[in-house]
Amino acid sequence: MSSRRRSRPAHESENEFTPSLGKTIQRLRKAYNLSLGELSEQSGVAKSIISQIERNETNPTIGTVWRLSRALDITLDEVLKVDSRPNFLQHQKRAGVPVLTSQDGLCTLTILGSLEMVEFLQWYHFEAKPGGVLESEPHQPGSVEHLSILKGTLEITVDGETKVAEEGETLRYRGDRPHRIANIGDTDAAATMVDVLKVVTALDERR
Repeated sequence: MSSRRRSRPAHESENEFTPSLGKTIQRLRKAYNLSLGELSEQSGVAKSIISQIERNETNPTIGTVWRLSRALDITLDEVLKVDSRPNFLQHQKRAGVPVLTSQDGLCTLTILGSLEMVEFLQWYHFEAKPGGVLESEPHQPGSVEHLSILKGTLEITVDGETKVAEEGETLRYRGDRPHRIANIGDTDAAATMVDVLKVVTALDERR
């Protein structure tokens, strides 16, 4: 009895790419605001082939993917890399969001940033009752604190120098020096606070 070897259809290649390849090509093309025709011109790959790749209707060759990656200014490895992360990384319920309170009990810091990022980025929602004061010790060298006032009037003091910021204004100041935030108004105040840590400024690089 003779055995018949099952042949691979002509439109298929030996390369087996994951379905995420088409989504990656489409995402990058749209990020550069390129039409299918424009990407075709820049890569030398037929418009119909690019369309089929994006819809996962064909399995392209390495050469085709390489030409597309060059046109999209990305390495071949990055195009082929499988991103298995889910679209939503975390959902914190209200009861699970940490809240810190100042020593005088009049200020609160609601931690909005991921706890996995605290070594280089800290993000808070700040609220203060009238007269409330938040005292902070210096963070690591190069740290910068960004404070955007959502309502009320806040007085910010950094190493003895003081400025006042009102609703709609933003202050950026040295977080690596002693600093305090005080609500000097007659109503509650609120702000978004972002601490960027371990920063090397352009000034530091020139020294």
